[in-house]
Amino acid sequence: MDINNTITKILVDKLGIAETEVTPDANFIKDLGIDSLDYAELVMEFEQTFNIRIPDEDAEQLQTINQAVAYIDKKMKG
Repeated sequence: MDINNTITKILVDKLGIAETEVTPDANFIKDLGIDSLDYAELVMEFEQTFNIRIPDEDAEQLQTINQAVAYIDKKMKG
């Protein structure tokens, strides 16, 4: 499973973000305009899609797509 492509698909399909805006360094809030409610939905989507648990304190650290990819990759291997 390609984590980056899957995250991109979630952002495009679930939150209606243009695929061209989804870059590795894009900040979910500053660059993609995701509000806290969307962010909570995004984290839940990550948990379901990748079958992992993301504690709130970890979720707060995931600010860019790259950070999310690295975190999810580590959790799935862990």
